[in-house]
This record gives sequence, structure tokens and C-alpha cells, in this order.
Amino acid sequence: QLQVVESGGGSVQPGGSLRLSCAVSGRSLEYYATGWFRRAPGKEREGVSCMSGMGSRTNYAESVKGRFTISRDNAKNTVYLQMNSLKPEDTAVYYCAAFRAVQGMCLMSPEPYDHWGQGTQVTVSS
Repeated sequence: QLQVVESGGGSVQPGGSLRLSCAVSGRSLEYYATGWFRRAPGKEREGVSCMSGMGSRTNYAESVKGRFTISRDNAKNTVYLQMNSLKPEDTAVYYCAAFRAVQGMCLMSPEPYDHWGQGTQVTVSS
């Protein structure tokens, strides 16, 4: 059974940075596509970034391109989301998710993801 645990959320001023971690246990990450999603109050859940199982493909929402970077550490079976130049509109609960996928697959839609973490709050405010 795959387990997903996020960490690294917090409060930061506009322009600041945070790094979220997504620790995956139970299976090797290389067989799973992973994604970061967020849900702001009163808004729909949206895809932020994703990475294919072997890390060959990544994708980003337009709103975070150039500011957020997804990466992985295979030895730790962990995926990261480095968030720079944070804006108040980035405030949301951030979720990490995974699904078993063919190599090279990276999806920004939440439907295929069947393993979800509990979420971590990110608040950007002055």
C-alpha cells in the first residue's frame, strides 16, 4: 500500500520561499507519477505541478511557471516542490498525490491520482 505524507508548509511573507516535501513509502516512486495540487478557500482544487515516474517529464500550471520547481530524490523516495516568489494568491492547502503510471506520463488533472496525502497549509501574507 502506497502512503503519501506531505510536510513543509507554513506562513511566509510575499516574495518569500517554501519547500514542500512529499515522502512516499510502500513502493518505489519510479513506478508512480506524482503531482502537487492545491485548494484555496472557496476555489476548486487545481493542479500545480506533476512529475512522471522516472522524472523525465514535468509540467506546471501557468500561474506558477518560473516560480515553482518540482524535483525528486530517488534515494529518499521523496518529491519536492520548491516555491519561490510566493504571492498571496498561492495561499492554499497543498496536497501531494500519486498514481501508478506508464513511464513519461505526467497529468495535471486530479482524477487519475488514487493516493493522496493529508495536505499542508501554505499561507502567504504580509
